[in-house]
Amino acid sequence: MTYSIAQAAERTGLSVDTLRYYERIGLVEPPARDSGGRRVYSDADLTWLDFLTKLRLTGMPIRMMREYAQLRHRGEATAGRRKQLLVEHRADVRARIAELQACLEILDYKIDNYDLILRRQPGGAPEEATA
Repeated sequence: MTYSIAQAAERTGLSVDTLRYYERIGLVEPPARDSGGRRVYSDADLTWLDFLTKLRLTGMPIRMMREYAQLRHRGEATAGRRKQLLVEHRADVRARIAELQACLEILDYKIDNYDLILRRQPGGAPEEATA
């Protein structure tokens, strides 16, 4: 199946401008063109864009994404370096998750503390509202 740039943007959650930017900086190969010269994206293109989106959501720098994309373009001979990039990034993601988990625990503690305070006040929050 093929998709116009607008359809690709809708399916990936990226803007048309972002798709063009990713093409310009080499994150995606220039897509095929239809007879009118308009970009035509394939399912494989959308799968790659979805992966790039995941990398961005996990905080991978564009510089590292570009290196990964360039290596991918060069084929299986670069599998070792691509794996290394992902392993290093995974360690960063796990560290950020641990930091966020610690922050979440502090928020939970503070919220629970306010529930206790409110229950001690006259007319405080009913028990079922704090559950």
